[in-house]
Amino acid sequence: MAVLRVKFTKTKRDKLAQVLWILNWISVVTGAILFSLGLFLKVEINKRGELMAERDIQYVPNMLIAVGLIACAINFLGGKICYDCVDTTKFLRWKLIMLPYIICTFFFTFCVLVGALMCYSMHGELEESLNLGLTEAMRFYKDTDTPGRCFLKRTVDLLQIHFQCCGNNGYRDWFQIQWISNRYLDMSQKEVVDRLRSNVEGKYLMDGVPFSCCNTNSPRPCIQQQITNNSAHFSYEHQTEELNLWMKGCRQALLEYYIHMMQSIGLAVLITWLFELSVLTGVRYLQTSLENVLRQGDPNSESDGWLLENSFMETARINLNIIKSLGKNNQIDTSNNGDPNINVPSTSKAHYGPDNVPPKQITEDI
Repeated sequence: MAVLRVKFTKTKRDKLAQVLWILNWISVVTGAILFSLGLFLKVEINKRGELMAERDIQYVPNMLIAVGLIACAINFLGGKICYDCVDTTKFLRWKLIMLPYIICTFFFTFCVLVGALMCYSMHGELEESLNLGLTEAMRFYKDTDTPGRCFLKRTVDLLQIHFQCCGNNGYRDWFQIQWISNRYLDMSQKEVVDRLRSNVEGKYLMDGVPFSCCNTNSPRPCIQQQITNNSAHFSYEHQTEELNLWMKGCRQALLEYYIHMMQSIGLAVLITWLFELSVLTGVRYLQTSLENVLRQGDPNSESDGWLLENSFMETARINLNIIKSLGKNNQIDTSNNGDPNINVPSTSKAHYGPDNVPPKQITEDI
C-alpha cells in the first residue's frame, strides 16, 4: 500500500510544478544565505584566531559554505526540472534523472540537518580552544619587542575593552603572570629587585592588572595596582569594589558571543532544512504522479502520487533484499574446501595408471 497517496488532476499537477519551480528558486537564495553565514562565521573565528589555540573548529563554517554552494546547484537543477514538468512531453527527458535527483537531494537535506546540529555541538571544543589561546596570549602580553608577538598586547587590550572582560577566567589571572616587560622595570629600586628574587622563576608578579581591565562605569578613578591592599587606597575595600574592574573573564565573554552567534546560525540552518525537506516532498509527489500519467497514456487524466509506493516496512525489506543479492553476486563459491576450481572439468591429457596405458605401449614393455 502506498504511503500518503494523493490524487492529482492535470490542473493540480501543473500548479504543483509551477509552485515547486518558485520554491526551488527560493531555495537557491537560501543556499546563498547558508554560504554567507558560513563565510561570516569563518571570518569571525579568524578575526580572533590569535586568541584561540590551534583546534579544528573550522569544520562548522566549512560545512556551511559547502552546503550553501551545493544547495544553490541542486535547487537550480530542481527549478529547471519542475519548470519542464509543466509539459508532460518534456518530462520524458527528465524521467530517468528525477529519481536519482530525489535520492541525492534527500541525502543532501540530511547533510543540512547535520550542519544545523554541528552549530549546537561545538561548545566544548570552542571553550577549550579559547581557554588555551587566551592563556598563551596573556603570557606573551609583555613581549612587545618580540617579532610575532608584538601585536598581542594591543589585541588583548582591545578584547578586554570591547567585551568588557578581564583575564581568562577573571582579573586575578593577571596576578599569576608577569605582564610588564623587564625593560620597563627600574632595577635600581630595591623593591623591584626583591620582588624578582622572591619568585622561584624570577618573574615580577604583583596584584595589578592592565589598564584595559578598568570598568568605565566606575565612579572613582580606576585602581589597577595593589588591588588587594585595602590600606593602599582611601576608602577602598577590594572585596566589595565590583565596579572598579570588569568581573567577567574574557573566555566566558567570547564563549557567550560565539555561542549566541552559532545558535542563531543553527536556527537558520534548521529552518532551511525544513524548507528543503518540504520542497523535496513536493518534487517526489510530482515525479510519481507524472510517471503514473505515462503509464496510463493520457496526459490529461488523473493520477496518483505518493511518497513511497509500498509501506515503510515493505520498502525497507525490498531494499535489504537488493543489498543482500548484490552481496551474494560479489562472492566466490568456495563451499568445497575453499577451492573455487573444484567443480571445473579437467582438461589435462596426462592420466596415469595401467588402465590408461595404450595396448601398443604394453606390448613393447613386455
